[in-house]
Amino acid sequence: FFMTFLNARPFSAGKFLVTPFSRLAKSGRYSALLSIRRGEGSGTYDRIYTFKAEFSTCESAVLHAMAQARRWACDPQAFA
Repeated sequence: FFMTFLNARPFSAGKFLVTPFSRLAKSGRYSALLSIRRGEGSGTYDRIYTFKAEFSTCESAVLHAMAQARRWACDPQAFA
């Protein structure tokens, strides 16, 4: 099994770098993921969220990840 990733353009939200992306799942469908990173060098902290829904295309998974990124940017506590 191999993983294929497609990233959307990362964006800054305060001290965080947010990157929506997708990954090919074992099922042959695509998962939506979201990376929320802060810090630099050895002090880097990166939280990866994987969403349960699977999508038939890589693009639709990235669009879902982007929607979740907007949701997080509006309310970071929604992911706590």
